[in-house]
Amino acid sequence: MFKLLATVRHRWVMWLMGWETRLVSPSFQGALLGAIALFLFGAATNAMAGWLYVMSGVLLALMLVAAVLTVRSLGGLSASRSPIPPISVDDLAVVECRITNHARSARSLLQWVDRPPTPLPIASGSIALIPAQGSITIQSQFRAQRRGIHRWPSLTLRSGAPFGLFWRQQPIAAPAKLVVYPRVWPLAQCPIVDWMGEGDAQNAAGDRALRLGTEGLTRSLRPYRWGDSTRLIHWRSSARFGELQVRELETAATGPDLIVALDSAIAWDPEDFEQAVEAAASMYVYASRCYLDPFLWTAATGLVRGRQVVLETLAGTQAGELAEHEPPSRAVLWLTSAVDRVSQLPDRSRWLLWLPPGSELTGSLLGRQAQGRVISRDRPISEQLQAGNHPL
Repeated sequence: MFKLLATVRHRWVMWLMGWETRLVSPSFQGALLGAIALFLFGAATNAMAGWLYVMSGVLLALMLVAAVLTVRSLGGLSASRSPIPPISVDDLAVVECRITNHARSARSLLQWVDRPPTPLPIASGSIALIPAQGSITIQSQFRAQRRGIHRWPSLTLRSGAPFGLFWRQQPIAAPAKLVVYPRVWPLAQCPIVDWMGEGDAQNAAGDRALRLGTEGLTRSLRPYRWGDSTRLIHWRSSARFGELQVRELETAATGPDLIVALDSAIAWDPEDFEQAVEAAASMYVYASRCYLDPFLWTAATGLVRGRQVVLETLAGTQAGELAEHEPPSRAVLWLTSAVDRVSQLPDRSRWLLWLPPGSELTGSLLGRQAQGRVISRDRPISEQLQAGNHPL
């Protein structure tokens, strides 16, 4: 019985909201006044009394005028948002929106509702007055509890002016984008990253020495361009040619020191995947602090680099996303929840494994435990990333 009443109430509210968006919906006072007008009209029909007709007519005319004015109270309004800077999980997001009144008359007694996608909270407030040809700025604040790239298209304005007999709401285009970065743990050490960084450096020592033998040598000369460093000017050639000549130097092209690869194309337990995203972000930032050249790989984006690009990529990645890129063919730091994919990694790779509930390590993986770590759900991920001796 209670479930049926709740369903009926929900459908009634949705029906009223639909009318409120398309035309208007009556408030309690408006519904009461309409009932009184109909009662007087019925009494006038039975009693054939002219004054009852007049009273019912006056009330109905008042309701008609109120409905028209309520619709017009939201005319001539537009909204624009200030860019929302990216934040991290648990940070305070500040969303600002500027509402402009283009009409020649003021707009008063308005409500606004901002409905971002879940899990972000709905914000609302009231506006006393927007002057004619003027504007005001509204602001909402909330703490983001989960990472993600959140977009929403509009801001909803609602008005019952001038008499409060009817309500009218109107969505106004005001696109918004909020990027919530994953949590980055401040790692004091991370043995698995340290080992991979040093291992790759030792592996590439011969190649780098060969490249460094030519690095810094003059490759060619070209005319000076605005913004070139004065230390690159070749003065002897400049005197000979009668114009400034700048040296172009040989540079060494090296590959990444570390690839943090998130196995995002497979199914994950939701909480495990959030932990893996936080681990990837934390290890990338730690590697950057250690003066390595780290990259991030996901199935949807491939290799990306740069702190802001990497964090935004991790903010938007989802478990089970479409695999548009093949995994790297060189050694990686592989984050996965699939036991069978660990055995397919290139040589000198390392791995972090989130075992699905009820799964156990296979015999082949038990022999490779020195090359990675199984993440426990009972300990904080930041503690596990910093645990262990160096090298693994």
